[in-house]
Amino acid sequence: MGRVVIKNLYNQELDLLDCKRSLLHCLLESGQDWMHACGGKGRCTTCKVQVLEGMASLSVLSPAELKYREKKLLLEDERLSCQVRLSGDITIQVPEESQLPHIRYSNRDGSQAKANG
Repeated sequence: MGRVVIKNLYNQELDLLDCKRSLLHCLLESGQDWMHACGGKGRCTTCKVQVLEGMASLSVLSPAELKYREKKLLLEDERLSCQVRLSGDITIQVPEESQLPHIRYSNRDGSQAKANG
């Protein structure tokens, strides 16, 4: 595993060295709120992350991710956190459509963004 930096959550760093499950499970186990409407089964795209750095540290695309790529619902720099496993350090951000309304997000540089809702 590795370290995850979430740019638009004020550059929050999570050390996920002991997590052996999906990125979504690791984020949730670390106490991070993360949208996941289908419960982490790869049936929606609400848990997606935009990968800013470290794409090579992620597992290969799952069948669910390939399906959403074909439908243009998952961009080249996006992955489903419920489908991907981490093998090294990554820097991500939460895409606007996957942001939770009760969390304040920052701009990519860590400065205050406009409040959700």
